[in-house]
Amino acid sequence: HVQLVESGGGSVSAGGSLRLSCAASAYAYRSVCMGWFRQAPGKEREAVAAFGGDGDENYADSVQGRFTISQDKVKNTLYLQMNSLKPEDTAVYYCAAASRFRDGSCSTDVGQYDSWGQGTQVTVS
Repeated sequence: HVQLVESGGGSVSAGGSLRLSCAASAYAYRSVCMGWFRQAPGKEREAVAAFGGDGDENYADSVQGRFTISQDKVKNTLYLQMNSLKPEDTAVYYCAAASRFRDGSCSTDVGQYDSWGQGTQVTVS
C-alpha cells in the first residue's frame, strides 16, 4: 500500500475555491491509478477525479469544468483544484491509489483502489 496524506481542506463560501494536496510515499510509482473521492454524510463514497498513468483525466459530471486534477512528480504530490464550489460539494475528500488496472484501465469503482488517505473535510456554505 501507498502512504497518502491529504491536506488543504477547510470551510469556504459558495463560489469560492480550495486546493487539496495529497502527499504520497516514495513508492507511489507502483500505483497505476490515482484519484480523488469524496463522501458526504449519509451518502456513498464517490469518485470525483482520476489521474491515470497515461496522463488521462476523468471527472464526475457533477464537478466537470470546476475541478482539475494534477500531479507534481518532483514533490510526489497529487492535487485537486476546486473552483466555483457549491454546498453539494461538502464532503470528506480522500486521495486514493490503485496498484493494478481493472480491465486494462482505471475505473471509478471504489473497490479498485487499495490505498487511501485519512481524508480532509471540505465544507461549502
